[in-house]
Amino acid sequence: MAFYFFFFLFLLTLSSSSSLNDLNSLTYIVHVDHEAKPSIFPTHRHWYTSSLTSTPSSIIHTYDTVFHGFSARLTSQEATQLLDHPHVISIIPEQVRQLHTTRSPEFLGLRSTDKAGLLEESDFGSDLVIGVIDTGIYPERPSFDDRGLGPVPAKWKGQCTASQDFPATACNRKLVGARFFCGGYEATNGKMNETTESRSPRDSDGHGTHTASISAGRYVFPASVLGYARGVASGMAPKARLAAYKVCWNSGCYDSDILAAFDTAVADGVDVVSLSVGGVVVPYYLDAIAIGAFGAVDRGIFVSASAGNGGPGALTVTNVAPWMTTVGAGTIDRDFPANVKLGNGKTVPGVSVYGGPDLEPGRMYPLVYGGSLLGGDGYSSSLCIEGSLDPSLVKGKIVLCDRGINSRATKGEIVRRNGGSGMIIANGVFDGEGLVADCHVLPATSVGASGGDEIRRYISESKQPTATIVFKGTRLGIRPAPVVASFSARGPNPESPEILKPDVIAPGLNILAAWPDRIGPSGVPSDNRRTEFNILSGTSMACPHVSGLAALLKAAHPDWSPAAIRSALMTTAYTVDNRDEPMLDESTGNASSVMDYGSGHVHPTKAMDPGLVYDITSYDYINFLCNSNYTGANIVTITRRKADCDGARRAGHVGNLNYPSFSVVFQQYGESKMSTHFIRTVTNVGDSDSVYEVKIRPPRGTNVTVEPERLSFRRVGQKLSFVVRVKTTEVRLSPGATSVETGHIVWSDGKRNVTSPLVVTLQQPL
Repeated sequence: MAFYFFFFLFLLTLSSSSSLNDLNSLTYIVHVDHEAKPSIFPTHRHWYTSSLTSTPSSIIHTYDTVFHGFSARLTSQEATQLLDHPHVISIIPEQVRQLHTTRSPEFLGLRSTDKAGLLEESDFGSDLVIGVIDTGIYPERPSFDDRGLGPVPAKWKGQCTASQDFPATACNRKLVGARFFCGGYEATNGKMNETTESRSPRDSDGHGTHTASISAGRYVFPASVLGYARGVASGMAPKARLAAYKVCWNSGCYDSDILAAFDTAVADGVDVVSLSVGGVVVPYYLDAIAIGAFGAVDRGIFVSASAGNGGPGALTVTNVAPWMTTVGAGTIDRDFPANVKLGNGKTVPGVSVYGGPDLEPGRMYPLVYGGSLLGGDGYSSSLCIEGSLDPSLVKGKIVLCDRGINSRATKGEIVRRNGGSGMIIANGVFDGEGLVADCHVLPATSVGASGGDEIRRYISESKQPTATIVFKGTRLGIRPAPVVASFSARGPNPESPEILKPDVIAPGLNILAAWPDRIGPSGVPSDNRRTEFNILSGTSMACPHVSGLAALLKAAHPDWSPAAIRSALMTTAYTVDNRDEPMLDESTGNASSVMDYGSGHVHPTKAMDPGLVYDITSYDYINFLCNSNYTGANIVTITRRKADCDGARRAGHVGNLNYPSFSVVFQQYGESKMSTHFIRTVTNVGDSDSVYEVKIRPPRGTNVTVEPERLSFRRVGQKLSFVVRVKTTEVRLSPGATSVETGHIVWSDGKRNVTSPLVVTLQQPL
């Protein structure tokens, strides 16, 4: 017992010497051996908080479900001292994450009128709960109405955290829970300004309301924003229940709050977690999202996470842990054209969601480029940054602004305040031709990089350049679709290149969904327009599509694990567009690749009956971590389990995780021939007495064999294994260069195709 009193005194000393106002202190997440709790304390919470009685505010959150420990403000010296204690397993520095900011159900083949299919088989997701970790929710929207729903599921243990602007009655049989977590945010930034933010689950940003309604919004008619995208709005799982966990605030989303949300959501009884938030990729034992997600998946909860908006560059994908389903973004077959008509008669295509008042019909307006205006520094004015434009040079004109630094809608507000009549936003080279439609506060449109070059060239060559913007409303039946969105983050996986990420893509460009009443559709503070729906783009919008689909699949197949659900989505995904040609990359107009879309675009109807699934247990993930050369302490931090890594390393390698895709990286150290193998096990979830035969399309320059070539199943639930052997030869590469070749492996029973991408990467060391 004396030892425990020493431990408490040690922590007490730490807390006394640190202060929330200490400029050198940071937030750390402390992982403690929960089995070491003295019996004199009834709970771990009492244990941690008793240790810091002199400054109880030093403890931000305690964690009891997906993680064991607490978060607190500590100096680096205090954190180092604490790490030396035998009952402290690890200390994780906090990251600040950012948000990865209708027609999509119909585009995905989900129709409420169908008498058979995923919606009907799953009863529209009824009685499953999707936990949305985001910016909160605006509960009054009709997307969250509980009319016609049955009682709250008996297993549900969550609650509605009441506050001044969020009464307990805001929850209902649809929105069954709402909580908020701001301890980490306030520990870093001080007490929040409640004139601009709500200390409650209420959404004061819009992002959380939007993502929640994508995953499980009710059917709402009529739905539109500023006259665009008129029709019926609904989420993927219209009868699923929602629980909102608000963790994102004005300055971001803090790891300690995110982990607290995971901890609470799992204890509450959610079935799916949807997380459209991300940050820098770090090892999994330093990643609070990966740790929280493992704890959820370990309890049978599916976790869907956005891939990030860092595309189209390589190595930009985030949320890459193999137990999470990582979702990139694609387009749907709907567009909002707003073309630029130049004074020389040429037309440059663009997109916009602008509701008026329009530019004067038939009139051509003077056209200027912000970067060539006199009186500015060129760079700032080219981006139309606050204070960079001269009103005397902008008034009454259409201004061309370069994309970047500040938001697209903010550029429009700055042009409007300086007297501009309209705005054109031009992509840079890195953005390519990918376009995002915005609800601008003045007549404005976005054009691609080539269009921007053409407009700048026209301005420089014309003595009196003029232009107008022609808004054409909503256009349906766009071809090609889907296309990989330019912003969608791309592989390879920066942390585990043997695990292909993103896993899949889903609709994420120009998605209509619910929106709060207190925020204008542009998100600009001066925007006083109000609308029940808004159109946003991002992998943030793609992620909740998959979250809702996972709820439908879980309702239709209650015995499926999170890995089985992901496998069904991956192996049935498609890689061709509505012209039956390879999906394109929006940024270049060329064919996209597995590094862009993973296994492909989700196909919900086929995912309901995939035939075979690649299942994964928590112990499989532990073996994966062993083979990734994580230490025992690292693995305990992630999984809360001790690992026998000697056995795992003898049994296989990192590529042998039973994942539905195959990826190998060969380092060319002078060997002319290289080879590897993959061991996989598939579970029959289709027909009894079924036979699957393999079809192989090997990556160029490789030899691929599969043994056996036929899998004969006698019953549903039966598991059979196979081995994939890959051989390749050295190719000539310059130092540091990489060669990537792709193919696929398909198991077919004649009516189902279980498809897995195969990626072979050759790297030349520096």
